[in-house]
Amino acid sequence: MADEPEVTLRSHDPQEHILTYSGLEGMIPVPRSYSGQTIGVFTSGGDSQGMNAAVRAVVRMGLYLGCKVYTIKEGYQGMVDGGDHIVESTWSGVSGTIEKGGTIIGSARCKAFREREGRLKAAGNLVRCGINNLVCIGGDGSLTGANLFKQEWKGLLSELYEAGEISETEMQQTMYLNIAGIVGSIDNDFCGTDMTIGTDTALHRIIEAVDAIGTTASSHQRCFVMEVMGRHCGYLALVAAMASEADYVFIPENPVASGWQEQLCGKLKQERDIGQRLNIIIVAEGAIDSHGQPITANDVKKLVTERLGYDTRVTVLGHVQRGGNPSAFDRLLASRMGAEAVMALVDASGDTPAVVIALDGNQIKRRSLMGCVKRTLYVQEAMKNKEFEKCIEARGRSFAKNISIYKTLSKLSPSQTTTVPHSVSFIFGVVAVGAPACGANAAVRSFVRTALVDGHKVLGVYDSLAGLAAGKFQLLEWSDVHGWTGRGGSVLGTKRTLPQVIGLSKLAASLEKSPINALLVIGGYEAFEAVTQLVNSRDEYKAFRIPMVVVPSTISNNVPGTDFSLGSDTSLNEIVNICDRIKQSASGSKRRIFIVETMGGYCGYLATLSGLAGGADAAYINEEHFTCTDLQNDCEILIKKVDNSEIQRGLILVNEKANSHYNTDFIYKLFSEEGKGHFSTRMNVLGHMQQGGSASPFDRNMGTKFGMKAAHFLAKQCSSLIQSEDTESAQDTKVSPSGCQLTPTTSPDSACMLGVQRKEIVFTPVSVLITQANPEKRVPLNQWWLKLRALLKILARHDAVYTTEAEEDLLRSRSSFSFSDLTV
Repeated sequence: MADEPEVTLRSHDPQEHILTYSGLEGMIPVPRSYSGQTIGVFTSGGDSQGMNAAVRAVVRMGLYLGCKVYTIKEGYQGMVDGGDHIVESTWSGVSGTIEKGGTIIGSARCKAFREREGRLKAAGNLVRCGINNLVCIGGDGSLTGANLFKQEWKGLLSELYEAGEISETEMQQTMYLNIAGIVGSIDNDFCGTDMTIGTDTALHRIIEAVDAIGTTASSHQRCFVMEVMGRHCGYLALVAAMASEADYVFIPENPVASGWQEQLCGKLKQERDIGQRLNIIIVAEGAIDSHGQPITANDVKKLVTERLGYDTRVTVLGHVQRGGNPSAFDRLLASRMGAEAVMALVDASGDTPAVVIALDGNQIKRRSLMGCVKRTLYVQEAMKNKEFEKCIEARGRSFAKNISIYKTLSKLSPSQTTTVPHSVSFIFGVVAVGAPACGANAAVRSFVRTALVDGHKVLGVYDSLAGLAAGKFQLLEWSDVHGWTGRGGSVLGTKRTLPQVIGLSKLAASLEKSPINALLVIGGYEAFEAVTQLVNSRDEYKAFRIPMVVVPSTISNNVPGTDFSLGSDTSLNEIVNICDRIKQSASGSKRRIFIVETMGGYCGYLATLSGLAGGADAAYINEEHFTCTDLQNDCEILIKKVDNSEIQRGLILVNEKANSHYNTDFIYKLFSEEGKGHFSTRMNVLGHMQQGGSASPFDRNMGTKFGMKAAHFLAKQCSSLIQSEDTESAQDTKVSPSGCQLTPTTSPDSACMLGVQRKEIVFTPVSVLITQANPEKRVPLNQWWLKLRALLKILARHDAVYTTEAEEDLLRSRSSFSFSDLTV
């Protein structure tokens, strides 16, 4: 029962088609298999968080394959100037850079490169270093320049040879120029990729500012107008507005109509009248009205001050959005893109078109660079021509949905979202089961408000399944869930206790008495188990013959049927930030190794991805068997690192149930003993810090979309159970608020897990997922992120095997390779 894609390839001019490349089909590169090739990497245009992670990945993947890798400082300007600006990089030269913002190799605007004479100088400098493979990290302008450089390359080399500036051998060895682009832009304005490097971190900066301002605004009953970046793209403003429950948002792609001033002031006044003490308005720097006139933060402030008399302040975030350490998402994205860029280059031949590395759902792909650039320019042209509908369409279905979701959920009441009376209505229950996870409250808020918009009612069940058995219900109104999006934990309250422990008969009796027509269960593996137990008891208890849906919410990300669970992104950021501080604590102490234990049960998702994002030397998980010999070998590698290079600190992640014998304490003691005289060792168990904090922008927005999808699913299921008027009423039917009698259901499709699988929102029956899970270890049988294990090892040391993400599915189908067989 696959629903429509939530994240889609952006639509475009029908005349234009973007080619997508699958990469090296079936090939598993071995260390030093591309010796003799030379790669240059540079950053260009505006900086964005995550660029250093991309450079690090390019350097280390290149070195692993046996290539020479040069970093080109100051972008195209350094390429033109040559000399000390083009430096051969080493493994340790990029150590400790993954957590740094900006770009350590510099970025500069270059007028000289726009002229052929400047490109001629750049070509000469590259050829003299033997560079004929370039990774360009920048925006559409930088990538366009790289493609032009590729087109002119042969002519430039001929001119250099005729002038005697390069030898015939140099010309023959660098006859072709291969280009792989990586988009670094906080605006997320490049078509062809779902996310660009830096966007997620910029959203973190914005949400942090909004959350902080909210406390002072509430104290003084103030209105804050916040200007965020986005001269031509309103992605940051729109998603930040969704994630922060902002009262109003202005973006360039969706200009406000005439009379917006009255609408805005009317809404703010109504909010104050019902007791809301603060107002947040977000303005993209390129916001306009329907006539194309700019709308600035100061314009909005003046309006609110003059018409309403509210104490209104303007906050312009400016370059704060570009600053700070990159988020876990951006580090992971940049590392994956950097590695794939290198694989694309070594796989290229002379006639291979320039490619850009793109994120497509949760997969990394290669796409035609100029195809993506042309589509991006098409969007810009549509904006210039005030063809806003075309612009929104070109931004993609996800962008259009974000606008619709924000407008629906930001109203003051459900009556403001529709004027059509609802002839059919139902009552939904919502209950949380399992451990708390950030993003769950955002899902409940969205679920409640979506249900109310569609004419239904929602009963919140407090204190988890125990509260369901005791009848602890509360009717949730529109304003009851205000402010829930960013809150951590579970407002409804959650426990791990399962139905069979509480008593199936008690739960059945309570549901039988209640008016609940369908049930949303939000939580982790316990929620999956709970619904499975209820479904398996339908033959005995008629009360369980109602539609049910599970929204996955657990930091462990161990639920079958979904690639991502609510809370896991927030937890990853908490772990990565803590690891950054832990490593920083040893900045004055040389040669120290930190052993850090993460949560996750038997699932190594947190350990693996936080290890990759944190630049760890190793991450031990239960899914990948390891022995005492493996641990000793890893210890010897660390000894070599600290003895023979500039690397003085190490980080090792251990999943809490990685091994019953070789646990965190054992690993700590082993490394302490074996590392004597070379390094000291410290152990840290992060514990419940991983579950705390405020929800990340990713979890807030995914929770919002999950909640809306869940409400629509339950409504659709209930509608399919309505009995016709001429059907004889059964004794065990339930009646909806609108008087409809609902037939009890035992259909597998009536009890599903909502999840993200690659690019789609999918509803999978829990009865099917039982066969796709390991109940003993409480993990799915297939976990997509295991393919990242090899990349983690390669970026930590030389000895590992790497598979390009584009061909991973092909290899899996051949069953000739298993990541669990990787040697350390």
